[in-house]
This record gives sequence, structure tokens and C-alpha cells, in this order.
Amino acid sequence: MKIAEAAAWLQTCEQAIILIHQSPDGDCIGSGYALAALLRLMGKHAVVRCSDPIPARYAFLLDDSDTVDESIAAVISVDVADRKLLGDLDAVYGDHVQLAIDHHMIHRTFAAACCLYPQAAATCEIVYAIAKELPVVMTEHIAACLYTGIATDTGCFQFDNVTPNTLRAAADLMEQFPDVRYAQINRAMFAVKSMGRLHLEQKLTNQMRSYFHGKCIVICITLAFLQTYEIDQAELDGLANFPLQVEGAEVGITLKEREPNVFKISMRSSDRVDVAAICKQFGGGGHIKAAGCLIEGTAEEVIQKLTDAVERSLAAQ
Repeated sequence: MKIAEAAAWLQTCEQAIILIHQSPDGDCIGSGYALAALLRLMGKHAVVRCSDPIPARYAFLLDDSDTVDESIAAVISVDVADRKLLGDLDAVYGDHVQLAIDHHMIHRTFAAACCLYPQAAATCEIVYAIAKELPVVMTEHIAACLYTGIATDTGCFQFDNVTPNTLRAAADLMEQFPDVRYAQINRAMFAVKSMGRLHLEQKLTNQMRSYFHGKCIVICITLAFLQTYEIDQAELDGLANFPLQVEGAEVGITLKEREPNVFKISMRSSDRVDVAAICKQFGGGGHIKAAGCLIEGTAEEVIQKLTDAVERSLAAQ
């Protein structure tokens, strides 16, 4: 489904349940709440649902003031590459998604229709393009939502997923809505850290593992680690990029134990390694330089599997 088709479809939708992925980030939150606001501007009803709590630093984007009739509401997913990423919501809505709006290269089709643009740096970039096709005038709140998603999924425009269209979208938002505090959004997303987060990074720095002469950096966050240091789950948001801050690192791997011996893996690549291909080996996926998966096993077993895969990828370069 093309942008214009998605916009036309949304105009026929009177009520909507918008689903975003578990462990929500700036792009899914921004695109979800921007889309809900756009629908409301057209006189429709929309709510955003997520299986996990929204991190506090995104509170300025939230608007949960609406309600919908579950029996007639259309179900839309945004920034969800695979229905299993819906978490607990998959059992309720996974078979009923009518439209998926996404930018992931490895998108596993689960919706009746899909508006998929892998060349977009963020799903918010797609929602921005859809918004321009709708009979509405965007608001400052929508602009803040869309900018936040674009900024966070590009590392504040550092990543090479940034295209001229990405920069144009951000520039257009800034030009149309100059009163949005874009610099403050950047600061909140990328610069400000709680004392708890700084303590966490200190502890993780001390337990970092280096492989292949520093080309692969691994951090592992077990349930025992969280319990021992009394770390709040909210402090883990955005941690996946931390290992790549090490000079010389080509691959960063972050393991988070979600339940005993079940690890959520986030992988990042600085240049040549295709981490989406690695994660696909374990049933996951994502982008060439940012991907994830779930792997069962002890921490040592999971680290061994991942580093073996990274070693093969490095050897093939």
C-alpha cells in the first residue's frame, strides 16, 4: 500500500486501536501518538496500546484522553516488524491487524494491508508523509511526536539511515512549528541521564566483554544483576547503543534477561557487519545496523552463539 492509499484508507476508519511494539522506543511511541492525533483531527476516535509501560522520558508525547468501541475499531500497527513484538497484545489483536505501517527491511507480514517503506529512516517519517495527504493541519504536539521518532531512530541524525527525505521531513517540521522545543527534545533523548543510569553505565563498563581484538563489545544484564544493584527497568531504555561507544568497536551486543534464561538481544553495527542477518539466524531481524532477537539459554550459551555468528561475519568481510 502506497502513502496516498494509506491516507485514503485512514479517512474511512472511524475508530482505531493503534498498536506499538513491546520495549517501546521513540519511533513507535512518536508514530503511534502522532497517528492517533491525526485521526482525532479528522473527527475520529483512536487509542494507542502497548504491552509494556511507556518510559517516563516520553511522557510529553502521550495523550490517552480518547476511548474506542473495541467491537468496531480498526486495528493498526506502527513500527512493528513482527507480530510477536506486540508482546501480550498479540494474543488479543495479532490476528486482526488491518493495516501495518512500518519501515523495517525485514518485515514479516501479519496485517491485511501493509504500508512498508524500508528506505525511510523511521516510521515517523512515513507517518509524516501520510499526514501531508490527509485533510488536516498538523499541530505542535504531532510535530513533537514525529520529530522525536525521527531523531531517536537516526541517533540524532548520526546514522547512515538518514536520507535527504529524512532531513527534509525534520526541516519541514521545524519550519512549520518553530515553537516546538526541538533542542530540548534532543537534550532529553540524547544528553540527559539520571543518576541511576550513570551508575548503571559505570557498572556495565566494568563488566564489558571485548572480543576479536575489540571489534565486538558485549554487555549482559541479567535478572540477578538488576536485583543486586536495584536497577529500575526504565534505566535500560536506549542502552543498545552503549557498547558502540568503545573506540574500535564494529559490533555492539546488549543482552537483557526478560525472564529466567530468556534474553532479549539488541545488536548494533558501526559499519560493515549486517546485524539484521545475524539476528535473522535466531528468529529476529531489523535493520542492517540495528537489529534484535530473543534467544533462550544461559548467559554464557547465548553470548557464545552470538559471538560465533559475529566472528563468521567479520571473517567474511
